Amino acid sequence: MSELTHRFDVVIVGSGLAGLSLALSLPKSLKIAVLAKDKLTEASTYYAQGGVAAVLDKADSSALHIQDTLEAGAGLCELSAVTQCVEGGSAAVDFLLEHGVEFTRENGELHLTREGGHSARRIIHHVDATGVSISTRLTRVLKEQSHIQIFERYCAIDVVTDAKLDQGKNAHLDKPARADRSDQVRGLYALNLATDEVVTFSANFVALACGGASKSYLYTSNPDIATGDGMAMAYRAGARVANMEFNQFHPTCLFHTKARSFLLTEALRGEGAHLKLPDGTRFMPNFDARAELAPRDIVARAIDFEIKRLGVRHVWLDISHKDPEFVREHFPMLNARLGELGIDMTREPIPVVPAAHYTCGGVLVDQHSQTDIRGLFAIGETSYTGLHGANRLASNSLLECVVFGKAAAVYIAEQLGRATPSREIPDWDASQVTDPDEEVVILQNWDELRHTMWNYVGIVRSDKRLARALSRIQLLSSEIDEYYQGYRVSKNLIELRNLVCVAEMIVRCALARKESRGLHYSLDYPDLLEIPCATVLSPEDAQVSLQPT
Repeated sequence: MSELTHRFDVVIVGSGLAGLSLALSLPKSLKIAVLAKDKLTEASTYYAQGGVAAVLDKADSSALHIQDTLEAGAGLCELSAVTQCVEGGSAAVDFLLEHGVEFTRENGELHLTREGGHSARRIIHHVDATGVSISTRLTRVLKEQSHIQIFERYCAIDVVTDAKLDQGKNAHLDKPARADRSDQVRGLYALNLATDEVVTFSANFVALACGGASKSYLYTSNPDIATGDGMAMAYRAGARVANMEFNQFHPTCLFHTKARSFLLTEALRGEGAHLKLPDGTRFMPNFDARAELAPRDIVARAIDFEIKRLGVRHVWLDISHKDPEFVREHFPMLNARLGELGIDMTREPIPVVPAAHYTCGGVLVDQHSQTDIRGLFAIGETSYTGLHGANRLASNSLLECVVFGKAAAVYIAEQLGRATPSREIPDWDASQVTDPDEEVVILQNWDELRHTMWNYVGIVRSDKRLARALSRIQLLSSEIDEYYQGYRVSKNLIELRNLVCVAEMIVRCALARKESRGLHYSLDYPDLLEIPCATVLSPEDAQVSLQPT
């Protein structure tokens, strides 16, 4: 075996809550690898300010949580996935507490807050920095596990399957010969960012927990690692994706020249903050009876409408009518960060704009988180479980990470004795490529892609805009594919290749949806269709089929 080849039982790509939940739930008898593109904590989980939704209050119920999720999902949620997640809420909270994650308490009990779309207080949190608490604690626990090997600053390139190996050529360049449950994952290639060497990871179980793809947009709340890696790798391996047109734009990201990707938590509105126009008047009651507590798609669309109607660059989020001590106590991180930027949230409103935040679609998986390919799993934002439908209910995402991460662990443990023998994966062949001569080509294409997505595939869409986007994306895809096959891989090239792949998925699914539903609003089709359907994109023919939910 080559020095650049590692053999494991399970390889997990991603170190957010989805990947961590799986890694810490698998049997300790297994040899497990966890790959992180940056440091372990650099994942979307770390930046989550809200919390974990779970039914813990006697005044609440699973039926209410299920109903809230279904309403937010605008008719496209899969009831079985919603039920699995909601009913697994208590066990998910226990998992976090058992691993030492700290949450805010009041009189010794877990404090529950409320966010938009929820009919009850059911969000456990750690003040306004829940993600920091979860990520720092669980990564610390991960490092204590002798059966888990951590690979920081490793950028996954592509998944290797039997179908690719059977073609007898470079497994990282060929498309799959078939794409179904008869195919078996065998491992993946990853770029060691410290040495610029491509490393082979061999395993019969691979889990993609890489987060979402919001970096395909010009403005986003996501960290730089959110480049759709898991979605693109699974799709290229032959797995289907679904509902990629539903990109959640968080309504309230800070508008400030000195702050990039800074999210203002949903809990601000949950605790009474008002959205206001430049003249100080509230506008959300004009759009929805729930006002600021309406689901995110409604709030984001309302803000987008007012910004365009008035020709302004932002609106205002104001919680200064609340007691200053209450604000400082509930939002210490926000208060401190805004203070550094010269904004006193206890006395003045905060400038905000919508930004790409969450990918509600993803790789199609079953109740065990397994994709169309045996042994290949997708968890968290990378996956499409059916939980979120056409719009994600706030704080259901962290819940999904734990519930489906644990479900994958149980299934993998059950399948250990049934796994087929391992197959040898050839080393990465770089003999026919050269060093890139102009990195500016990659940066130019990256900028063009993100501007195209923001301008043509944003909060409000039309067939004309989408057709323009598809045309430009296909040209970029052709250029990038040629570049990928001719030059040595780099982190920027890998990420751009993935983003272009995901962008095309988003546009194809958006073109197939002839209605306005949830996060997808079309000027050409403002009404709802009678039968709710998911858009399912197959990599074999790049065609979208509509499947009733």
